Amino acid sequence: MSTFRSLHSESFVMPNAWDAGSAIVLAEAGFPAIATTSAGIAFSRGLGDHTLPDGAPALSREAMFERVAEITAASPVPVNGDLEDGYGPSPEEVATTIRLALDAGLAGGNIEDFDGRALYAEELAVERIAAARQAGGEHFVLTARIDGHLLPRPTGLADSIRRANRYREAGADCLYVPGVNDLADLRTLVREIDGPLNVVLGLGASSLTVPDVFDAGVTRISLGGSIARAALGLVRQAAQELLTTGTLGFAERQIPQAELNQLFARYRPS
Repeated sequence: MSTFRSLHSESFVMPNAWDAGSAIVLAEAGFPAIATTSAGIAFSRGLGDHTLPDGAPALSREAMFERVAEITAASPVPVNGDLEDGYGPSPEEVATTIRLALDAGLAGGNIEDFDGRALYAEELAVERIAAARQAGGEHFVLTARIDGHLLPRPTGLADSIRRANRYREAGADCLYVPGVNDLADLRTLVREIDGPLNVVLGLGASSLTVPDVFDAGVTRISLGGSIARAALGLVRQAAQELLTTGTLGFAERQIPQAELNQLFARYRPS
């Protein structure tokens, strides 16, 4: 099996799982690696993710890593972790999160430069990536996520490119700029950022496809919480169908139980 790091020498799709079952289904489909989604994990526990309403509870780091460990134990392919902002502003807290990621069996992980309200000051953000690099050692694939394009007033490409290159110098292996959905802008990022680029698809309205993004020179495509949100969308549609028409059309899309039983038996943790 290819190491997670070696996959970044070419282009690949890395979908995001939220529990052991979804991880097995995605890996069985043939993807060379999968990722976790903090959104999907939070939703599965009845919690929100990221920009939460005032007073809404958030998924704790402990609860997140409990689920991550279940995913890595079940997955036959490398797993990249959605590690939020490292669960704390200081470089020391980020380093602790990376050590927990290694203990949980992750092959790599993302660290965001956004605390849920604003971007971290650039110098501190660089220090946080340097601390993550040191804690992760040589094999952990560290992805630095640049979140300026997700702000209510997005920062420009120049800011994202500068931050990305500084994070690369601090030790990031891959750079991740969510919220850029224009092919010309993606080509600019690929050209100006000195390192492999991750692009997320399924985040908001976008007509981009996997071939489009790979043609622009992007190395890695992730899906964030889009598959988890789609799964919950099916639950809502099923509920509405049962309540309004009393029919079970939604059941036509289910995976037969015998097939799931065999699949999960094949990949059960040793």
